[in-house]
Amino acid sequence: MTRTRFAVAPALSLILAFLSAPSLAATAPQCTVIVGARVELPSGPSDDAVIVVVGDEIAAAGQAVNGLELNLSEPRSAQFKGQNCAVEDQQSRVITAGLIEVGSSIGLVEIGLEERTRDHNWEGGPANRAALVVADAYNPRSSLVPVARLGGITSALIVPRGGLISGQGALVDLVGGSQEESVVERSVALYANMSAGSSRAANLHLIRQALEDARFLSQNGSAHEQGRSRELSASPLTLAALGRVLRNRVPLVIHADRAADIEAAVRLADEQNIRLVVHGGAEAWLLARELARAKIAVIVDPMVYGPGSFDQLEARSDNAALLHAAGVKVIISTGSSHFARNLRHKAGNAVRGGLEHRAALDAITSTPAEVFGLAGRGRIEAGGIANLVSWSGDPLELSSVPLQVLIRGKEAILRSRQSDLRERYRDLPGSPITPPPLP
Repeated sequence: MTRTRFAVAPALSLILAFLSAPSLAATAPQCTVIVGARVELPSGPSDDAVIVVVGDEIAAAGQAVNGLELNLSEPRSAQFKGQNCAVEDQQSRVITAGLIEVGSSIGLVEIGLEERTRDHNWEGGPANRAALVVADAYNPRSSLVPVARLGGITSALIVPRGGLISGQGALVDLVGGSQEESVVERSVALYANMSAGSSRAANLHLIRQALEDARFLSQNGSAHEQGRSRELSASPLTLAALGRVLRNRVPLVIHADRAADIEAAVRLADEQNIRLVVHGGAEAWLLARELARAKIAVIVDPMVYGPGSFDQLEARSDNAALLHAAGVKVIISTGSSHFARNLRHKAGNAVRGGLEHRAALDAITSTPAEVFGLAGRGRIEAGGIANLVSWSGDPLELSSVPLQVLIRGKEAILRSRQSDLRERYRDLPGSPITPPPLP
């Protein structure tokens, strides 16, 4: 009898373990089929498109989806390649790819006037900070992250500030509670500033010198380690970061508004054979054909027009439209951390200035993804990351709001500290006071 009990127990435990184990269906990535909405596909808007989201990816998108069996009669059901899927009817909504802000310091600053909350600028640091990786300071729990999400922003390039060469910008998705969850790419671009210091000519000379030193170090590394080379303008770590620009691994983003500064930057990019992106570009329309010929993208703020400074004397409201018409890749940015949520409003103002609606939407979705190599983002297509925003109407209209935001296929909470405070104090005890009856 004893032998029998010991013989049966292991078999029973195996059976119980099998029964308690999650089924294959339970461990499969969640599948959702979105129908009924107007979908902004790469080919254009479609009122008949279907989006299939499996896990964190867009498995399929379009008017005809292979492998999809859809039953819209009650109860609604769908199968995609043999997998059961939930069906979401987003009737009368507009779905776009998640918006991308490329000129912000979200998660790096909380209060601009409080030094202890600023991690986007190396106060008192050297002019050349190319090795600085701001991703190390990114705070995914920043109060500015949910505010940006409420504006339909799902991804951001967080950028360093200050100095001549400010450092390396990173790509983050506005989700998660840790850097490991949020930071997608630690280095997607290197940032420089033409107007830093007192002389633009000196700035350009120093940038050129740093690039030449980086090239020299890559070719003479051993000699430098042995003390048999000339003196360099920066540390090997700093110059190694610039080497990524020379190898065209990342672009050099130069902030310049004045046409003369942009012209000089284009000349630098040509002689150094590097990828250049112009940020600011208030007078870029004056060089539209040259920028298009050199395949240089421009990041603009459509609300910068008129002589706001001596660098913007020729700034005009149709800057983005003129650049786009010439064939320049146009990206729209707020350039702000606290007001990044206004990104779509900036794009709407570009339309007011003459930019085509589709080009304006691309300027905050697919174009930044293309220019900065943000794989899987900015477009609603099979294989892309499921960063999607469902809007109440045209996303470039002031009255439209995000009704649902998916980041990596999961619904993000559309709440912020501000919205919580609004709800908390919307109805105070004893108010409003009921007026006395009329006599």
